[in-house]
Order: sequence, then structure tokens, then C-alpha cells
Amino acid sequence: MIKTPPSFLKTTLLLSALALLLAACGSVSATTQAKAERWMPKPDSSTTWQFQLQGRIDTSIPAEVYEVDGFDVGKKTVKKLHDQGRKVICYIDVGSWETYRSDKNQFPKSVIGKKYDGYPDERWLDIRRYRKFAKPIKNRIAMCARKGFDALEPDNINGYENDTGFPLTAKDQLRFNRWIARVAHRNGLSVALKNDGPQAKKLVKDFDFAVVEQCFQYDECGQYLPFIRADKAVFSVEYELPNAKFCERAAKLDFTTIGKEYDLFARPWRPCE
Repeated sequence: MIKTPPSFLKTTLLLSALALLLAACGSVSATTQAKAERWMPKPDSSTTWQFQLQGRIDTSIPAEVYEVDGFDVGKKTVKKLHDQGRKVICYIDVGSWETYRSDKNQFPKSVIGKKYDGYPDERWLDIRRYRKFAKPIKNRIAMCARKGFDALEPDNINGYENDTGFPLTAKDQLRFNRWIARVAHRNGLSVALKNDGPQAKKLVKDFDFAVVEQCFQYDECGQYLPFIRADKAVFSVEYELPNAKFCERAAKLDFTTIGKEYDLFARPWRPCE
């Protein structure tokens, strides 16, 4: 048997350790780069955004950011918007069950609660037991990532404030919302806090920006200032107020704000100018 010289062993071990160190550094660098590449919108009242959930997507609207339905809008449209220099947000429901979605049968009846007031085809979900419907929610978020979306807007994540048929608490909501944010981030998507103003201060570290409805009409915009202070954008929409009633205030708060109608077709689209 040929003996290996001790000096050779030391050199070999040293080179192996160096190789492992470089590989580890490369891995950390790649992870850091992936995190840095996630879209992180900044507060800017001069930015324009479009919120369209019905009808054929009108890509001619001169908005820098589009929010569209994750189920209805395909990869081709997302790419077209990207080619035009737009960022695209994927809208999906996570806190309510919809009768018209293709994955509706994946939600057990035991977690489906009362009808969402004003939306007869939607029912609230028991987010305390979200593990029972985690699979379809994860699949929805993965779908958004596969289609190339930049971000996720998970809707109905304030069930604890509504009559859901379940005794939901603010603590239940925090747990569920943070889980949604983690799943989005694992899929490479930035994620918006939607309408949970009372808990915005507690959730600002978990979410990358906010999407808010009618905060000027109901005098709730101040709840989302923790996002602005954290250098994170707030995209807001008003349905009933004319632009003259909110655009000046939106500029002072540095909110990105538009006027729309409840049906959320492409038009009308009323950006603040």
C-alpha cells in the first residue's frame, strides 16, 4: 500500500475546505440576488396603476403597473405587458371561496362559511384551519409565478372584521396573512397587504406594499402610513369619490391612487394627474 504524505493530505483538505467555502458564498450570493430581484415598489404619487378584473385586458391604458385576475389572464398577456415596460400584479382570492373557480372542489365544505355580503358567488373561509385548504391556495400562488407575474394581491385577508360564520380573531388573521406572504415570497413574488388597515403596522415587515380600496372615502388612509414610512408603496383606488376629492391628499401622502367603478372593467380609468 502506498502511503499518502501528510503534507499532501493537508493541502487536499485545505483545497476542499476552500471549495466548500466558495460554494457556500456563491449560494448566499445567489439567494441575496434573488431577494434583491423581487419587485419592491416605492411610494410615488406620480406613478400610475390600472386595476382591471373584468373583460379583455386593455393593454393600451398608459399605466406603469397593472393588476389583473390571475385565473383569467394568461402568460401571453403578462409578457405583453412586461414587453411594454409594465409591472403586473396577480389578483387571487385567498380568504374566500368562489363558486366559479376551477379548483372550487378542492376546498372542504367544513371551511366554507357565510356568503360575502354583496357577492352571492363568494363565501368566507375559516382561516383558522387554513391547512385544510392550503394546497389549492399554494397552487394558485404558484400559478401566478408560472405566468410570470411580478407580485401577488391576495384578496379578502381581513375576514376577522366581517360576519364570516366563524369566530375569527385578529390573531388568526395575522397568522394566516403571514403564511400567505411567506408562500408568495417562496414563489419569488412580492406581495401586497389588501385592506387589513387595523393590522398594517404589525404586517408591514411581512408585506412588500399595500393595495387599498376607498380609504379616502372612509377616512382610513392613515392606517397604511407605516408602509410609506417603510419606503413601501400604497396603491389605492376610489370608486365613488371624484378625483378632486382625493388626488391632492393622495399626493401629500405619496399614495399611488386612481378612480374606478366597482365593476373594474378597463374603463373608466381616472389617474391622479
